[in-house]
Order: sequence, then C-alpha cells, then structure tokens
Amino acid sequence: MEPFSTVAVFVALARDMDAAAKKRAIGKSMKISLLVLVFFEITGHLMFEVFNITVAAFQIAGGILLITVALGMLNTKKGEFSASEGDIAIVPLAFPLTAGPGAITTVVLLTSQASGIIESIFVFIAVVLAVLVSYIALKYSHILFNYLKDDGLRVVTALMAIVVLAIAVQFIINGILQVINQM
Repeated sequence: MEPFSTVAVFVALARDMDAAAKKRAIGKSMKISLLVLVFFEITGHLMFEVFNITVAAFQIAGGILLITVALGMLNTKKGEFSASEGDIAIVPLAFPLTAGPGAITTVVLLTSQASGIIESIFVFIAVVLAVLVSYIALKYSHILFNYLKDDGLRVVTALMAIVVLAIAVQFIINGILQVINQM
C-alpha cells in the first residue's frame, strides 16, 4: 500500500469526475479496502490453504487487473480516460492499489505470526491507520488537480499509465519467479 502512487493514479483517472463523484469514489474505495484487508486478516491464512491459493497466484492476478487499467488509460482518444466513481473505486483504487496482493499478503503474514489476541489487535489497528492515511491522501488530492490543470493531467495520465503498467508487469514477474522458485 503506497498512498502517494494511489493519489497519482486517482488524479489521472478522476479528472473528469465532479467533486461529489470523486468523494463517493474515495469513500467507497477506502471502505472496500478496509473490508478486504480485515477479511483477509480474519480468514486469509485459512482461505489461502482451503483454496490452495499461493501468494504468487495472487500477485499474477493483481498484475493482470492492473494491466487492464493501464491499457485503458493508454488506449483513449486524445488522452481522455472516462471513468465513473464505480469504475475506479473498486479497480484500481481498492484493488489492487490499496488492498492489493502486497497489502493482503502482509496482513495475512503478520496475523499468522501474531502470538495472541493483543498482537492481532495491533495488526487490525495498523490496517485501519494505513487505510486512513490513504483516505486522507485521496481526500486532499484536489490540491494536485488544481495545480496540474488539463494539460498537466493529460501528461500525468500518460505517465501514470506507463507506471501502472510497469507495476503490473512487476507483480506478474514476482509471481512467476515465486512459482519457479517453488518448483
């Protein structure tokens, strides 16, 4: 979870949304992120075992999701990317940027290493604080919107599409490397 790159993607994707739609998208994505991370804190280790899901598979799946977002940002006419709050709140803001494979895996590993209820509560508090920091960063992203204007946002969209695509490819590479190492 890295709030500042999430803000840059949000700025690029939400530039055509009105203030109310941006606010709804931020709220929805952070609620979903919190629910996903808490869900995996409670059931993650068990779910990975029951469905025989590996961290590598999760990373590859997250990478594929991000590739579709990046290509959508790159394959638009005249640099325009039209999105509604429903489109971006779940993918890519909630998953995989805020509650992505790395954050979920970290929560599952920290919870599995917790030696008691107190340490598990600390993991929960850390999850809430991390989502809160992301929420605050997204909430005040309008400052970046105002500073960049239309041309700046087009440039940011193009640059962030490439960065998102690189992150996606790295997720997939990391997943493939883990699979190779397990063989």
